[in-house]
Amino acid sequence: MYLQHFGLKEFPFKLTPDTSFYYATHSYQAALNTLLVAIGSGEGFIKITGEVGTGKTLLCRKLLKSLGDGFKTAFIPNPYLDPNALLMSLATELGLTLPQRLTHHELLEALTHRLMQFAREEKQVVVCLDEVQAMPIETLEALRLLTNLETEKSKLLQVVIFGQPELEEKLNQPSIRQLRQRISFEYRLDALQWNELSFYLNHRMHVAGYNGWRVFTPASLRLLYQHSAGIPRLVNILAHKALLAAYGRGLREVTVKEMRDALLDTHASVSAQHGWSNFIFKWWLALGIARATLTFSH
Repeated sequence: MYLQHFGLKEFPFKLTPDTSFYYATHSYQAALNTLLVAIGSGEGFIKITGEVGTGKTLLCRKLLKSLGDGFKTAFIPNPYLDPNALLMSLATELGLTLPQRLTHHELLEALTHRLMQFAREEKQVVVCLDEVQAMPIETLEALRLLTNLETEKSKLLQVVIFGQPELEEKLNQPSIRQLRQRISFEYRLDALQWNELSFYLNHRMHVAGYNGWRVFTPASLRLLYQHSAGIPRLVNILAHKALLAAYGRGLREVTVKEMRDALLDTHASVSAQHGWSNFIFKWWLALGIARATLTFSH
């Protein structure tokens, strides 16, 4: 596609959570620092929330790679599990091979022995769970009970939960108020700020192998930010399509025209994720293009 045209080794704006493309925005770095401080102090429950597409999974993977040899980590990406399935998944992540048919008590006992073993080896166990807003209430309660496991000095298990803002509503339900009280650290992940957008795009381009001057014109950046609201996933989608449009025209940079084509091609994605009606979207699109074109012409 456009790799050779721009001198790239790989696609710079792919949607997979590749930590080599991690860019430490203000929000990302503050969230990562919060996680590292909380885990370092041995807190049992930590919560990170953020809108769809703000990079929660990428932050989770960055955290797991940032922890040293003194940690045993586990990652559970699928939260829609019953309590037994959660315990079984956790056991697998911690290297336990167990029979399929065990009672909840037997599963919990096996996990406790495994966690005690890690404690004797002076390893902290950290479990990260993604998309927790989809986790059933009874499974959240089972998760809370796991964090009760402790020695005289420390917790046997630390849990980091990642979820969309709807997670707040779920945690406010009276039936799991004890879990809410256990959350000692939390952070709300924000979108990219305007002054971070250009650096974010350039960083991903250079990680992908680009060695040239800036690709996105200032006017195209304004248009991109207006219609992505700084949401990294939407930024990536639109930047990828704009590069495709530039390649199709034999250009080495993305102008307003290419960004406009990307926006029109991504109408459904942008309007759906931001809850705009077709009328509002088209109105903002026309206004944004007019402003960006005027700025670019000057």
